[in-house]
Amino acid sequence: MHRYVTYPEKGHFYALGVGPGAPDLLTIRAVNMIKGADVIICPCSARSKTSLALEAIKPWLDRQEIVEHVYPMDRDEQKTWTSWEKMASLVVKRCNQNQIVVQVTLGDPLVYSTSCYLLHLLSKRMHRSMIHVVPGITAFQAVSAKLGYPLTMQEDRLLLVPGTDMQEVEKCLTRCETLVLYKVGKKISELYALLKKHGLEHRAKMVCYVEQEDKEFVCEDLAQALKSMPGYLATVIVNIGRRKWNNHKRACDHTFST
Repeated sequence: MHRYVTYPEKGHFYALGVGPGAPDLLTIRAVNMIKGADVIICPCSARSKTSLALEAIKPWLDRQEIVEHVYPMDRDEQKTWTSWEKMASLVVKRCNQNQIVVQVTLGDPLVYSTSCYLLHLLSKRMHRSMIHVVPGITAFQAVSAKLGYPLTMQEDRLLLVPGTDMQEVEKCLTRCETLVLYKVGKKISELYALLKKHGLEHRAKMVCYVEQEDKEFVCEDLAQALKSMPGYLATVIVNIGRRKWNNHKRACDHTFST
């Protein structure tokens, strides 16, 4: 028999996705976990003044202990893992004290998330039955909803990749019908030039800080983004075409639409 309402258990750890940032986009399960938590770990970039995940869960905070974990944004693996080793030790200690520990993260815990580091480290220190993941709405889902754009139809292929390496992005243009790019803020000029090269510059749209109230802005035309200086939380969706539904062959035919 299915349990339709799930509550946290003492001594367990929960990696919890809070969605793109709007409090009303948390799932009921996520809210239950937050309300029942003894300790809530809120990751915060060293370059940021506040934890966006913490802002999203404020309506449900009461007695919980908040641990803001400032992590490095440098492309330094050793420094990154060292930072999360400290958090893993804290989680194990608190769970051994029979506390409920929750780590919140924007989006989903398993999609380009800080939770991935913590889950990997905890898998070596805690029994699998004590570690849980609560899914959340991803930024690209929220962006496609904001734009009213279907990500896939029929046999379309969807690719989600970081927009940090334009050579890799260019390869992806021939391998999918919808391309979603994260972390593209600093590369927006290079991306626009690449898309223009392939005649796709008018098929890309960008949303920054989706569902984060006054921070959110939408670029229906990617050329606008060249002046807007998008931040780290920028998501681009490129509509490359649609894959024809052909029962006799599996060839990829792009049919462009306006």
